[in-house]
Amino acid sequence: MKERRQLVLEENRSYTTEEVSKLLRVSKLTVYDLINKGELPAYQVGRQKRIDAVDLEQYINRSKNVKSHKPLNRENRQDHQLEPSLQHAVIISGQDVTLDMLANSLQKEGFKSLRDYNGSLNSLISMYNGKCTIVSTHLFDGDTNEYNLPFIKKILTGRSYIVIRLVSRWAGFYVQSGNPKNIKTWEDLLRPDIKIVNREKGAGARVLLDEQIRIRNMSPKEIQGYHNEESNHLSVATAVAQGLADVGVGIEKEAKIVAVDFIPLIQEHYDLVILKSDEQESLIQTMHKILNSTEFKNKISCIEGYDTARTGSVIFETL
Repeated sequence: MKERRQLVLEENRSYTTEEVSKLLRVSKLTVYDLINKGELPAYQVGRQKRIDAVDLEQYINRSKNVKSHKPLNRENRQDHQLEPSLQHAVIISGQDVTLDMLANSLQKEGFKSLRDYNGSLNSLISMYNGKCTIVSTHLFDGDTNEYNLPFIKKILTGRSYIVIRLVSRWAGFYVQSGNPKNIKTWEDLLRPDIKIVNREKGAGARVLLDEQIRIRNMSPKEIQGYHNEESNHLSVATAVAQGLADVGVGIEKEAKIVAVDFIPLIQEHYDLVILKSDEQESLIQTMHKILNSTEFKNKISCIEGYDTARTGSVIFETL
């Protein structure tokens, strides 16, 4: 506790939601809920929320003065259900900017929306455990050359759900401007003069790379930098731009933000998964309304690299 308090009191320090969750020993969802309720002041820096040390310290002091304070640590609950304050919130898991747009649209329709910035695979697992409402996935299966459904069907076995297309987009390589090392194929990653920067385990880009390695009978041990991980597409592109790596896997949009070239390799489908129930019926209907609206599609179309031709289409639905 002493070390934690010293860290909190560090002058002019600010924290990410992930750092705050570790300091308070609660889930990130709890941190988002505190922010959403105005109990923990936060501000936006790009796609990331930050909390100043002084505001975090004030929240801790206020919490100590509440006589009937209940533990916030939801991970210790045996039923693994959402906390009461989150039970009626729509928790959208995934990292893409289009999900922030969706959350804003749902808010306008009267739904309380929270964001959880997890990778595709971890998001599906969270949904299976009842910890999120809407999951975004872009998971490539090398055996079927298909996106998402092979993973969804295996992980959500026994669940009733609907899969709706959000967007399609190109995935491929970030390379340094001018592609000085002439990187074009997955096999090029084996070259001794090539160093990569990878995504974290569970991310869609990491699954894409691992599946391409597997179906080509390649080994991660043969790829320099395989264990060097970043937590989002922008960080991967930035590492390449700074010369810390020669190549990374990501989506086209970030190449427009950072000074790197983009080598398109595969058009991936970015889909939304929602569990079906009587309680979710209103949400599903509202989702159909938003995703099929001209207004929402036009907003996404302003982002270079996204295809909205099938936005709002039902890709799969259980009986």
